[in-house]
Order: sequence, then structure tokens, then C-alpha cells
Amino acid sequence: MKAAVIVFPGSNCDRDIQVALRQSMGSEPQMVWHKDADFDSVDLICLPGGFSYGDYLRCGAMSAKSPVMKEVIARANKGVPVLGICNGFQILAESGLVPGALMRNAGLKFVCRDLHLKVERNDSIFTSGYAAGQTIRIPVAHHDGNYFVDSEGLKALEDNNQVAFRYCGADGTVDLANNPNGSLNNIAGVYNAKGNVLGMMPHPERLCDAALGGTDGRAMFESLVAALS
Repeated sequence: MKAAVIVFPGSNCDRDIQVALRQSMGSEPQMVWHKDADFDSVDLICLPGGFSYGDYLRCGAMSAKSPVMKEVIARANKGVPVLGICNGFQILAESGLVPGALMRNAGLKFVCRDLHLKVERNDSIFTSGYAAGQTIRIPVAHHDGNYFVDSEGLKALEDNNQVAFRYCGADGTVDLANNPNGSLNNIAGVYNAKGNVLGMMPHPERLCDAALGGTDGRAMFESLVAALS
């Protein structure tokens, strides 16, 4: 399996994803600078978290226009899997690769802590290592993670099983008390219609090693390796 991590000015989780992929793949992912209009053929493309372009204009809006994104979009449209985490999710939304938008947190404060997610489905290449309905612990760190989509788009997401994760309590309860940012229906991650693109706000790459306090994120990268190797 070959993977690429796209690096934007202001990315700060690119190395975290690099390490997570290295541990799962047993080889180095290609680190691709955002101004590179082309890069090697790969089985997986990752857009990391951070504060690309200092979050000016809108989070991810400027990065969505980077030269490399034309190639990312073209490959995603051909079926290449793409994973966008936090700022990467924002870039995916701004690029139109996943539906919806990420707005300012409802509480108008930066949220940085471990929380729980409910895995909605495990029939995707991203989540086959989890059980459907499983509760996992994954950290978040964002100021603009409030997921929004219009009523028609929300119905389509729910009807087509495009919701990947929901914020929940430790016991799996999905309610407003366990919603950290105001996201509609407690949505923490969504797929595109084809299911080969996943955008999510929480950071699975930050909990892939027991030395970091947990391993609940490891199954995502192992799922991808199992599916794409």
C-alpha cells in the first residue's frame, strides 16, 4: 500500500498522520507539498489537521484552491480513497468532496479534549476494524467544527448512511449533552456519496499508540491497510 499526506502551510498534524501510517503500513508515506500539482500514484490520500493559511477567510477555503487539490479532486472522483481530518475535513467540504460546511463552534470556544464517538457503520474501508455501534475515544481540537448542511442535504446523508461518526457519551448516548460544537445530529464525520472520501473532525491519528494514552484510532489505519494492500 502507498499513501500520500498533503502538507499545507499551517498544517500541524501531518507528522502525526505520517507516524500512524508508518506504523500501520510498515513503510513511509509520501509527503506532498501543496504547491505540487502532481504526485506519485498512491492508494490513499490524507489531508491533515492544523490551521492552513492561518484559517483566514474560512477554514480550509484557501487550501481548497491549492494547486495539488485539483489532482486530489480528480483522483477522488476516480475512486481513490481520501481521508480528511479536522482542517482536512474543512478542506474537503470547501472543495466539494464531502457535503456540508464546518462553522464556528456553537459555544464560540476552542474545544480540545478526548471525547467519545459512535461508529455508525463498519462496512467501509475506513471503519471495518470497528464494530457498528461501537463507542470509541478520540481527541478533538478545533474552533470551527460545527457541522452544518441544509435540511435536504441532511436527509440525504441520513437516508444514504453517509454519517460515519456521531459525538456521544461514554455509554454511547447520542444527545445534545455530548455534542461539543453544535453539529447537526451530533455528526462528527461524513462520507461522500461513493464512500471513498471521509471527512471527520476528531483526530484518530493522535490515539494510535498506547504511549499516547490510547489506541482507539489505530483501527482506522489498520482498516485502510487491510483494504488497500
